[in-house]
Amino acid sequence: MNNTKYVFVTGGVTSSLGKGIIAASLAKLVQERGYSVTIQKLDPYINIDPGTLNPYEHGECYVTDDGAETDLDLGHYERFLNIPTSQANNVTTGRIYQSVINKERKGEFLGKTVQVIPHITDEIKNRIQILGNTGEYDIVITEIGGTIGDIESLPYVEAVRQLQWELGEENAIVIHLTLVPYLAAAGELKTKPTQHSVKMLMQSGVSPNILVCRSEHEINDTIKRKLALFCNVKQQDVIQSLDAETIYDVPNLMFQEGLDYVVLEKLRLSTRKQPKLKAWNKFIEKHKNPTSTIEVGLVGKYVELHDSYKSITEAFIHAGAANKTKVNVRWIHSEELTPENAAGMLEGLDGVLVAPGFGDRGIEGKIAAVQYVRENNIPFLGICLGMQMAVIEFARNVLNLEDANSIEMNDSTSNPVINLMEEQKDVTEKGGTMRLGAWNCQLTQDSKAYDIYKDELISERHRHRYEFNNVYKEQIEAAGMKATGTNPKTGLVEIVEIPTHPWFVGVQYHPEYKSTVLNPHPLFVDFIKAALKQSKK
Repeated sequence: MNNTKYVFVTGGVTSSLGKGIIAASLAKLVQERGYSVTIQKLDPYINIDPGTLNPYEHGECYVTDDGAETDLDLGHYERFLNIPTSQANNVTTGRIYQSVINKERKGEFLGKTVQVIPHITDEIKNRIQILGNTGEYDIVITEIGGTIGDIESLPYVEAVRQLQWELGEENAIVIHLTLVPYLAAAGELKTKPTQHSVKMLMQSGVSPNILVCRSEHEINDTIKRKLALFCNVKQQDVIQSLDAETIYDVPNLMFQEGLDYVVLEKLRLSTRKQPKLKAWNKFIEKHKNPTSTIEVGLVGKYVELHDSYKSITEAFIHAGAANKTKVNVRWIHSEELTPENAAGMLEGLDGVLVAPGFGDRGIEGKIAAVQYVRENNIPFLGICLGMQMAVIEFARNVLNLEDANSIEMNDSTSNPVINLMEEQKDVTEKGGTMRLGAWNCQLTQDSKAYDIYKDELISERHRHRYEFNNVYKEQIEAAGMKATGTNPKTGLVEIVEIPTHPWFVGVQYHPEYKSTVLNPHPLFVDFIKAALKQSKK
């Protein structure tokens, strides 16, 4: 018999209240209590996945080991829980409808009229329970994207209502995250938005079991009593969530409020083992009490929306704590960078990261940044497109191949040092067709990469169509840039280094996706260490 319990996290009043962080914090606490737990995200948009979305629309696209292009919240889940997610952890309306329509085309509904209820809601319920049915998890936490009242969220709320009825209230509960705003003119907190939000949820047939109330001010017992009375919950089930200094404080704040305790009580699970959070709090202690400060430049083309590089900035925080160093990020738009102004824009930086991206916009700025850090011995980390720009810059300015470029930017270049991957040449569809997920990489022993990873064979996550052109490998290596990591099956170059440079590494993969609080990524840790060394010069 499957004994998996389900916790659903919904949001009301406004978006961006932090459902993902609340879900991840609750998961961390129940994990510390000895339960196996995972989190999934249900996204109401009709895209199959965020892979084809502009980062300005949805922030970064997070990639799992099994090659799923997913919502950035899955990054939070992995960083908090220190366990990998998969395709099953992110479900979109597009994927739900695609599955139902495919079944209808195959005749699986035996002539029935296909409708939102029961066909769409049944598909949603199946997707919610996929993780639970594996038998691996005691608790599955499901975050429902969007805000209660959104038309696109209604089938998900209906699926939750049905699941609660089918599984029983001790097996499926709902946490409703809402806003209790403070009106300065009146000098008081207002509960009416929360009341309306809960009323709207109840009109859909779902009654929340727990209220988590975001606020800038303390929610006293009088307000909690009022919320409990009007929202049909017990006073102890009204949890305040005050603005935190960092997202990593939230598990401790939720523990103090007793969120994990009331959840386990409602699910009729033992609350005897207390969360210790020893390693977690050790990280927070180092993060909040740095002994040094450095400034690292992040050169990208989507820097107006910092969420476009969420995993990178979080990896900086993890690596900073490991080095007891505060990492200040200078956001540099690659479209504004030129060879003429690079010195001014990059002056004073202790390290530079050239970020991933797609398309030719801002490319020359990235190349100018690479040239400046290479010539001025500033620690450099290039990720995916950043690594490709390092190869192009080296080919142009060291090998004197003036028109060296990527086929992506100029398909008629006579020196395509970055080429379209062979298996990508017949691909016409955009969604989910790149080289995705975890791939092995063989490291050269006498290399910085080997010194960092301390292993010959590593596995990292990818998201790209273009690759280092091995036709130029011998020429590039002879000039001083070494290929120190390659895919053992295909020979694809994964890592380039310049051994004569203090710290110059470009990687085709995305190391940021695997950095967690308890396991900071070694590449980022060593990069920050090199930047710290640079700052002391």
